[in-house]
Formats: sequence, C-alpha cells, structure tokens
Amino acid sequence: MTGKTHIMGGIAATTALTTSTGYDPAWFIFAGAIGGIIPDICHGGSKIGRKFPLLSKLINTLFGHRTFTHSLLFLLLIGFLLSMMTSNASLIAGIIVGIISHLLLDAATKQGIKLLYPVNITVRFPFTTKTGGTVENIVLLGLTLVTIYYGKDIVFSSSFFTQ
Repeated sequence: MTGKTHIMGGIAATTALTTSTGYDPAWFIFAGAIGGIIPDICHGGSKIGRKFPLLSKLINTLFGHRTFTHSLLFLLLIGFLLSMMTSNASLIAGIIVGIISHLLLDAATKQGIKLLYPVNITVRFPFTTKTGGTVENIVLLGLTLVTIYYGKDIVFSSSFFTQ
C-alpha cells in the first residue's frame, strides 16, 4: 500500500476507536496517522523513509523491506520504547493502532509481511492486491468514508459545539 493509504488507515482506525475509548481524540488520531507510516521506515522511497534517509538505509540494510518493521516483535518494541518515553496513553495507543492498521493493509498485498519475524514466514490475506492499483484506491475511499462516518460523531460531540 502507498503512504496515503497507510496514513488514512491509521486515521480511520483511531477515529473509529475514539468513540469507544477514553483517549484524547486529537492525540489519538494524530498518533494513528504517524503510526500508519512508521513500519515503512525500512523503505527509502516511503514517506517516512524520505524524511529519515540514513535511518531508513540502516534499517533496510540490516533487515530488508517488510520484515522486522512489519512484525509483532517491532510492534512490541515500539510499544515498550514509547512507554519509556511518554506517559501520554493517547499517543502511545494511537501509534500502536496505526502500526497495526499498517500491518493489516500490507498483509492485503501480494508481497505480504513477515509478521512473525525472525521466523521467515510470509503472512498475507487470501485476497491480495497490487500496491498503487485500483483496488488500493477503493480501499482508500473506504477508509476515508469510515473516517467521515466516525469523525462526525467526534466533531459534533465535542465541547466546542455544546458550550
């Protein structure tokens, strides 16, 4: 999947979950967008890889693409590191949810992911698509509609409109 789909995946997931959690919507959704692109730090051409080219090159050299940064091990490591760096539960949870959305979206591609890294097993859904293709654009539209659907509840229930 492309960066825009991963960002929208993180936003859609956190927006939908905001209605059933006590997380601060602004932090949670912002962090979901960031978490949605973090796993692609292993790819120099990705949105995040272009922002941090040296780190991206190092990670890609050590692990390759869609291996360590697309695994449960990486997810646990990020969760641990974030909990050591901040006490903002909305930020931590948002990044974790964004990463999970990224993993799910990439598992829907033909390349799949190494979810159980370092075990060399590729995980992909039975129905896959090509990155950047028509199906991905339909997925992006669906994620946008999910965001609008759940986002309206967040906007209209905020204290801004009730005061």
